[in-house]
Amino acid sequence: MSVHTLPAGLAQRLRAFYALTKPRVVSLIVFTAVIGMFLAAPAMVPLRLLLAATLGIALVAGSAAAINCLVEQKIDALMQRTRWRPLPRGQLTAAQTLAFATVLGSLGLWILARFVNELTMWLTVGTFIGYAVIYTLLLKPATPQNIVIGGASGAMPPVLGWAAVTGEVTTEAMVLFLIIFAWTPPHFWSLALYRTQDYARAGVPMLPVTHGQHYTRLQVLLYTLILFGASLLPYVVRMSGVVYLLAALVLGTLFIAYALRIYLAYSDAVAQKTFRYSIAYLAFLFSALLVDHYL
Repeated sequence: MSVHTLPAGLAQRLRAFYALTKPRVVSLIVFTAVIGMFLAAPAMVPLRLLLAATLGIALVAGSAAAINCLVEQKIDALMQRTRWRPLPRGQLTAAQTLAFATVLGSLGLWILARFVNELTMWLTVGTFIGYAVIYTLLLKPATPQNIVIGGASGAMPPVLGWAAVTGEVTTEAMVLFLIIFAWTPPHFWSLALYRTQDYARAGVPMLPVTHGQHYTRLQVLLYTLILFGASLLPYVVRMSGVVYLLAALVLGTLFIAYALRIYLAYSDAVAQKTFRYSIAYLAFLFSALLVDHYL
């Protein structure tokens, strides 16, 4: 039975719960985690391990997203890009959201502990705490560096994938971590630049709110240059070959071109294009790693 054949009220409720998990964000998390698994495997990842690790990480990521929605429901109600979410619209209650997040997270951690390994489970616990508690509760309302510090949690998925296959965290896993860690600031600050009024209205101290647009545009450019350097590390440590190197050079050069346009000739349209490109950049970069790995 599909969602479309369910009673209207139940179908709406299911869609609301699904929206709590921020599926677009979780899909990128799962994607980079899966790439981490394949890069860690000398051949193919065992199917049972691949499915268990993917499902476990996805469930915990969805749980963390639901907690984020719960904590930020008042902020979400004030922001144009988030006021459609289930809690601001009154589609779900706080108690329902908390229960949903608890079940989702507990199931995900049990799957990781039972079918993957304890290291991956504990790393996922740490990632959950980092995002749902440290970033959402402590950093985001307190400092414009929230994205930089909190970016550590968002950079963990490939490390989780690597640990799922190998049972350890190696230099190669940390290289993948550094790439996403460096990618996070220009990604989010590009969004914040054209949503500055939203964040100001909600009282969130994002960088363009506290330090102005010009300073933020400079930071986008500087972090993009840092990202360019970080993206070359897989080749430097010999976890990839020339195919990945060429892809990283091309993708990174395009990202720098966008960042230069943000800095030198800013418009909201340029910031929007940069934000969208940043998502494609990460997807293509990790895809290039995967292709290179199996060539």
